[in-house]
Amino acid sequence: MASMRDIKRRKSSITSTQQITKAMKLVSTVKLQKARSKAESSKPYSNFMYETVRSILAKSTNVDHKYLHAGASGKKAVIMMTSNRGLAGGYNSNITKMIIGSGIPKEEMIVYPIGRKGRDTMVRKGYAMATDYSDVMNEPLYKDAMDISEELLQGFENGEISEIYLAYTSFKNTVSQTPKLEKLLPVTMDASSVSKEEQMTPMNYEPNEEEVLDHVIPKYMTSLIYGALLECVASENGARMTAMDAATSNAEEMIDTLSLEYNRARQGSITQELTEIIAGAQAIS
Repeated sequence: MASMRDIKRRKSSITSTQQITKAMKLVSTVKLQKARSKAESSKPYSNFMYETVRSILAKSTNVDHKYLHAGASGKKAVIMMTSNRGLAGGYNSNITKMIIGSGIPKEEMIVYPIGRKGRDTMVRKGYAMATDYSDVMNEPLYKDAMDISEELLQGFENGEISEIYLAYTSFKNTVSQTPKLEKLLPVTMDASSVSKEEQMTPMNYEPNEEEVLDHVIPKYMTSLIYGALLECVASENGARMTAMDAATSNAEEMIDTLSLEYNRARQGSITQELTEIIAGAQAIS
């Protein structure tokens, strides 16, 4: 059995750790409320942009545009969104595992990291890295999403990139976050999701389909990236809050166990001292 001094020292250490985890939980709770509000307010715009592009493609026939066809050669770009800090449970590892298990060959993939934790993991795994946008995750702005979108679209137009994917964590609620891998370009539409009425309704373009899609698709892509950034911030704080709550509860259980061990050790020490005093008194008499 450990000595009373060792038990007391370990209990003190765990108590200090518990205070840290409790403080981190409170900070994450406050940040989550702010991030959740931003994510929910941006969703209608992202959904509307998606529905707009879906409607355009559903009502258009024989549309030939550069953003609708994959290049014959070029890398598959994956925008990977993770956090810059750890202590968030499986938040970061879920994204990297999803990308690694996506079926995209390593030699064909180029990762655009947004978040140092995911970047470091993918570098260790040997994946090629492009421009690092990790600082964006500290305070995402729409301008940041525009910059990312412009660089990727330029690479797509130049033939350096044949497909663009977005890997992020979708925020459902405080305790539930789901990693997702979505294809951004080339834009495709699932025929089963389009009604016959939409397919039969013609789409007229003004001035022409080329110019309209040149303006709409970059905005569509930027809105999805920005919405994903906001959802990731909310998901990160939700995951960290849950992880710190579990850590605080575990620390409480360990403190209770150590308190019981300390009391037992203390009672044993007292009993031993009394036994020695009685034995000494009997020996004198």
